[in-house]
Formats: sequence, C-alpha cells, structure tokens
Amino acid sequence: MEERRNRIRRLAVALSAVSVCGAAAGCELPPGVRLETERIEISYRTNPATIEVGKPFVVELAACPRKGAGISERVRLDAHMPEHRHGMNYRVKVIPLAYGRYRSEGWLFHMPGRWEFVFDLGAERLTHSVRIE
Repeated sequence: MEERRNRIRRLAVALSAVSVCGAAAGCELPPGVRLETERIEISYRTNPATIEVGKPFVVELAACPRKGAGISERVRLDAHMPEHRHGMNYRVKVIPLAYGRYRSEGWLFHMPGRWEFVFDLGAERLTHSVRIE
C-alpha cells in the first residue's frame, strides 16, 4: 500500500513538472504586436484593431516565458502620454483567461497624440508606443 502511494506521489510530481515546462516550451503567441525581454515574450492586440479617440476598446494579451522563467500572477496594464505627463482617466480591469492569456477591459484614450502602453508582469515591464489621431 505504501509503495503504491509513493508511486502515485512520484507520478504527480513528474506530471506537474511536465505541465510547467510544457507550458513554457509549447507556448505560442497569437498574432499581434510582439514585445520581449530576456525572460518573457508577449503579444497584444486591441479590439477593435483601430483605436479611436473617445471610443472604448479591449486589449488581449498573451505572454510566454522564456526557458527557465515563469509568468507572474501579478499582471497590470496601463497607458500614459509621455509628452503630456498624464495617463488615462480610467483604471482598466485585467481578466485572466488561461495560463499566460489575459483580456483587459475599460480602455479609452480621451485625446489624440502618442500613447504608451505599459505591460507589468511581475518583475518584467514592457512598453509600446502608438499614435492616435
């Protein structure tokens, strides 16, 4: 009986290791804007694809860890206008969908100009600028 429990424990540990490594090794990013650091790669896209001033939109984010890294449970998204030194008038909501997949709602750029998306995934911070006319 004890031998059987030990085999089951070893199998559970092996399966969890495979699932964690498999998540990183088999991770594929969907189409979108791609950004990367030494530890992580992301892709994001907006819905609708063209952002209009004063119109709400959604951000879909996918993150893939590089070999030996993981994805933080703390994921925050934001945007600001560097030239104007201010951000959005709204705080966005980030909804986890699956490992490394997120949907963020509540986006609205209230004025035209250069906006910078900010993706904080634990210790990793990635940014991308867009111009909204």
